[in-house]
Amino acid sequence: MSRELTPRDVIVVFKLFAVLRRLQPAVVHTHKAKAGAVGRAAAWLYRWCTPSALALRPRRCAIVHTYHGHVFHGYFGARKSRAIVAIERLLARTTDRLVVVSEQQRNEICGRFGVGRPEQFRVVPLGVDVAQEARPRGSLRRELGIEPGTPLVAIVGRLTEVKNHAMFLAAAARVSAMEDGACRAARFVVVGDGHLRAELAARARALGIADRVTFTGFRKDAVSLYADFDMVALTSVNEGTPVTLIEAMRSGCAVLSTEVGGVVDILGRRGASLEGFTAWANGLTAPSEDVETFARALRYLILHPELRREMGEQGSRFVAEKLSVARLLGDVGDLYAELLH
Repeated sequence: MSRELTPRDVIVVFKLFAVLRRLQPAVVHTHKAKAGAVGRAAAWLYRWCTPSALALRPRRCAIVHTYHGHVFHGYFGARKSRAIVAIERLLARTTDRLVVVSEQQRNEICGRFGVGRPEQFRVVPLGVDVAQEARPRGSLRRELGIEPGTPLVAIVGRLTEVKNHAMFLAAAARVSAMEDGACRAARFVVVGDGHLRAELAARARALGIADRVTFTGFRKDAVSLYADFDMVALTSVNEGTPVTLIEAMRSGCAVLSTEVGGVVDILGRRGASLEGFTAWANGLTAPSEDVETFARALRYLILHPELRREMGEQGSRFVAEKLSVARLLGDVGDLYAELLH
């Protein structure tokens, strides 16, 4: 199975159908866009390709799909995006439950794009291993030659268009040009790899901040790097619930994000609006693709270390209480029990 839609996907569907006939599952639960499409198609075939279907009695098999994000906008051109939405609307008719990771995501998928019916949806937030140990603070700073007191801002994720790293670099350039000493001293780290790496490195040079930005590439120890970050940014134009922000909050980092997808559902209590951006219990948000406001929010966090500390502590507690693996397993178990009752 490849990322793109190809005629080979038909073969994948029938191979999965053969696997389902052997396993005879009570529930088929799919995840992600492409795997969700072929998986649900195979599950539908399994449910209806049986002699009892002639009497309109399909096999008992519940079909569940989880949207961790979606590819309805921000990934492809207008024509392909419309085709994907049409396919998802069709697949939703074959699916018993559509699981989303946030209320905002449900509103977007069902309300904005018309995929599925409201009663099909269940909100099951992500769960992470809250007990995972972090790397000792200072390791990455020593590796990169960054002094302990220097504000260190990170963005973590694939270097692809939907993550909008160009906006992060543009905001970093604006902050670096500000008169505040802490802003001029700030350093920026881009963790991750992808097909845009060379282009983004060239953009950093063009903006005059190449000496302030480090591209680490793909890191197997990415989760452990959060111990050295003062704040973690996200500039995506489309998200479900971003795991990088959850990982950052678990590690005690303040976060700054564009207000997309399910971001606001993990930031806790909403606070004041400040110069176009919004303060939440666990971080700040700015409008999507608004570089100026994002840069102002970034400056605000850099200049308020005590606020960063408070947000980091509250974010860590929020993840432990609301986003644990144990809670996730309980929610999914309850969903399966409901379907099999």
